Amino acid sequence: MAIPQLSPEDRQAALEKAKAARIKRAQVRDDLKAGKLTLAQVVDMKDDPVIGRMKVSTLIETLPGYGKAKAEKVMKELRIAESRRLRGLGERQQVALLERLG
Repeated sequence: MAIPQLSPEDRQAALEKAKAARIKRAQVRDDLKAGKLTLAQVVDMKDDPVIGRMKVSTLIETLPGYGKAKAEKVMKELRIAESRRLRGLGERQQVALLERLG
């Protein structure tokens, strides 16, 4: 599949859209870290096209007291693939994640 050739205007619009998505995901992570949002509230936002694309491992790392090592351990315990995104969590994985961390 060939990469489409975008006009400079289309390219700029795509860059702005990507920037807005990164900012929104960062805001959600900051709110989670600050305690303004709970893990359950963030998981409930998985149908949002921007939030749903956040990696589960990144979400776990955002929680206070969790880093890369603990996040990897939790992901292995819950049998969640390293590349899994929030939108792709199955019902059982979602429940297990909330029971373990929520």
